[in-house]
Amino acid sequence: MAATSIVPVTGPLGTIGHLYFQYARKLAPTQATVHRVELFLVLGVLAGSMLALAAGMALARRAMAPIATLTSRAAEIARTRDPSRGIPQSLAEDEVSELARTLEGMLRELDAARGETESALARQRQFVADASHELRTPLTSVLANLELLAESLQGEEADAARSALRSSQRMRRLVADLLLLARTDAARVIAHEPCDLAQIVAEAAGELGPVSGAHEISLDIQPTTVMGARDELHRITINLLENALRHTPPGTEIHVSTLTTGDGKAQLAVEDNGPGVPPELVPTLFERFVRGAGDRGGSFGLGLAIVTAVAAAHSGTAEAQLNRSHGLRITLTLPSASPLPADLAS
Repeated sequence: MAATSIVPVTGPLGTIGHLYFQYARKLAPTQATVHRVELFLVLGVLAGSMLALAAGMALARRAMAPIATLTSRAAEIARTRDPSRGIPQSLAEDEVSELARTLEGMLRELDAARGETESALARQRQFVADASHELRTPLTSVLANLELLAESLQGEEADAARSALRSSQRMRRLVADLLLLARTDAARVIAHEPCDLAQIVAEAAGELGPVSGAHEISLDIQPTTVMGARDELHRITINLLENALRHTPPGTEIHVSTLTTGDGKAQLAVEDNGPGVPPELVPTLFERFVRGAGDRGGSFGLGLAIVTAVAAAHSGTAEAQLNRSHGLRITLTLPSASPLPADLAS
């Protein structure tokens, strides 16, 4: 740092000139101080910014913690479908606590609505089961009387009696179907015992053989043991065979097979070489009251629904597949059991 000083020179006659003095001082200490101040300012700004960022993040995390808790609990309720778990409540009186109270009230109302719906469905299933059960006795009496009338009457009166008998028989089948579906819907436990699917298939084929007409039923059955209700398994086997007979033209071959797979599963397959069904109809075949366009037997559309319901009650599945050429294959898969003793198998 430099500076200049001017000193006038005077004599007897006045100012005779000026003297110039110039001096300087080193700037290094000052610049070092300035540099230190600048460094402190930069470090202070950076430290302040980092502290502000950390404080902001901590504040945001603390503010969002209740939202995260609500989100986690909502995801848990969605996964378990159990609204009774409830929403955690916050002690603070803010918008988050108001949201939690609103969600809690919504869940209570949804839980109450679900309970009312389940109760109504249970009452409906019970009513269908009771009504179907109570209708069996009068229907049996009506059928017996109509059979007697059809045999004793002549002419038009006999035709009318036989027509009423056929209608009553269809009603009896419908009542039996509804009763079985109501039992499966209500998850009523029926005693299970070792059953051989091969024997059940042979009995069902023998029962439907006289009414199969021009259809050809072929069997490829192997001893296949499952734990189940024999009457229900017999019923769904009859349904599978009747479905193939009803929806295929005369001359169609129906192939029935049973086997035990290597993964501990038992399979019963009913396959035909008929015209099959439209591909868009396959996913709906096991729904209730679904009837194909080629239904010539006046079915109620409950046969395959009973198959899948009974399969589910036996921890199994039912699957429909279109053959590569033509026809339909329905496979019933159930957990296999230990083979029957020789005396029972015979």
